[in-house]
Amino acid sequence: IIGVGDEAVSSDRSNTLTTYALGSCIAVVVYDAGRGVGGLLHFMLPEASLSPEKAKAQPAMFVDTGLPLLLDNFARIGGSPSRSKVLLAGGASVLTGKDIFRIGERNYHAVVSNLKLFGLKAHCVHVGGYSNRTVHLDLGTGKTTVKLPAETKEYDLA
Repeated sequence: IIGVGDEAVSSDRSNTLTTYALGSCIAVVVYDAGRGVGGLLHFMLPEASLSPEKAKAQPAMFVDTGLPLLLDNFARIGGSPSRSKVLLAGGASVLTGKDIFRIGERNYHAVVSNLKLFGLKAHCVHVGGYSNRTVHLDLGTGKTTVKLPAETKEYDLA
């Protein structure tokens, strides 16, 4: 289980990486089907410059420090980012009333920009709306499930 502002990678095909409570946060799922290596980042905010001290203590809280961490750890255990598929989920507007901060939207634009810095793009995108999400990545199959209160979507990252 990957918590808010955290990341994890695994090459154990019997594992499932899961994160809960994706509101305006976004999950970045990366999966290398050839090697059975996967990773998941659950970031909260678009830029570490919003809180440099927090970014030093918890780099996965921000996409611009969390994504490089995820990709480095992913490559360290044998995953190839360039051979992998990427899924993005979350980025909802969960505040009641007018969302003047648009954090979910800002997070989405920031993650797309940061992926481009690594020559990557999202193959599957399930962002926006008004509901929280849960994401599960099955490392044995590459099947990724995005669960919302009213629907469940499955994506094949293999």
